[in-house]
Amino acid sequence: MRILIVEDEKRLALSLARGLTAEGYAVDVVHDGREGLHRATDGAYDLVVLDIMLPGLNGYRVCAALRAAGHDVPILMLTAKDGEYDEAEGLDTGADDYLTKPFSYVVLVARVKALLRRRAHHAPPVHVLGDLKVDTAARRVFLDKAGDEEEVVLTAKEFAVLEHLVVRAGQVASKADILEHVWDFAYDGDPNIVEVYVSALRRKLRPGLIRTVRGAGYRLDAER
Repeated sequence: MRILIVEDEKRLALSLARGLTAEGYAVDVVHDGREGLHRATDGAYDLVVLDIMLPGLNGYRVCAALRAAGHDVPILMLTAKDGEYDEAEGLDTGADDYLTKPFSYVVLVARVKALLRRRAHHAPPVHVLGDLKVDTAARRVFLDKAGDEEEVVLTAKEFAVLEHLVVRAGQVASKADILEHVWDFAYDGDPNIVEVYVSALRRKLRPGLIRTVRGAGYRLDAER
């Protein structure tokens, strides 16, 4: 899952990004309303954490522009303001939830997870492909071995790579595509990290489950 944080308080933005990354999300951060609108319009994000008081464009205008363009990405608004009018204005522009600063990080994570669960209801939370079952809501993986279903324990990044392949089962996902969706926009490390995680998944699941398509990427196949 990819999250975009649009917040001009750089220390707060960095703190939120670190925390959400530790939760297993890929997080991008921008500090300007116009850049946030551009990135949210062009990027495939699962959720936007949007401050209201921003340079360039304020959060109300960013939210309204996204909704007017038909984008239904969940938006959690952050603001130092408090009061029913401010909250109502944020929700009227199309925000899904509202959080007033200062806030508890635990509360923010709970709101983020609730919005992502709500979004997940529009897509099948459990994917069954042959003897593999992936529950994207509970973030659990099961493999049927000789009629006995066993849970496979994955790290957050292993699960994220598998989830990206599962929802595109039968299609090729390039290494760059996996990097973009599982890591984040700012990742500048070795792109071969994808191979490391695919190899780990093959060891934990089944060697032939994830196939390498030479020169193109990876494809998850399920034996029926």
